[in-house]
Amino acid sequence: MPTTVETLEVVPATPDDRSRCGASLTAAFVNDPLMRWMFPDAETYFAAVPQVMRHFGGSAFELGTASCTDDFAGTALWLAPDQTVDEEGLGGVMAEAVPPERLGDIFGLLELVGASHPEVDHWYLPCMGVDPCRQGLGYGSLLLSSTLAEIDRDGVAAYLESSNPRNVPLYERFGFQVVAEIQSGDSPTIYPMLRAATA
Repeated sequence: MPTTVETLEVVPATPDDRSRCGASLTAAFVNDPLMRWMFPDAETYFAAVPQVMRHFGGSAFELGTASCTDDFAGTALWLAPDQTVDEEGLGGVMAEAVPPERLGDIFGLLELVGASHPEVDHWYLPCMGVDPCRQGLGYGSLLLSSTLAEIDRDGVAAYLESSNPRNVPLYERFGFQVVAEIQSGDSPTIYPMLRAATA
């Protein structure tokens, strides 16, 4: 298997790739502060997170805006300006899987996240992740540079929320800037980040 980005390609991810890409995303977020705050129990985490990913950005597979490395270790799910997250499906997973005492804070957090989106047209990155055994090798940079090159050709802004402060410097290297900090109850802090449209 490839161990460096020099031997990798970023390719479109199709609906047939959903399972393999979903597995790498689930592995990628296993130590994510927000995901483990929502799903502290390991069994619940592994059952719920694939559903979360499907509702949060999974339509990207059908809409042609998902990409992955050709070894399936890294996946990025983008939504174009006219595409949206499946909020109803996402809320249903949360209602069934998260600890009841945390539901109020979680729905409050999701409301704040939705309200933080910029008013200008933008591509949205609901989730990007790399299998932990491939992290630190440049996969994230490869995935970002591939799609951002297309976004720049269209002259559109890009937006994401980083749920892990360790990832903020990576996104900053690609021109994203932290525009707010979001927190609800005892939740970890989320960092909305905007990358302005190129001229």
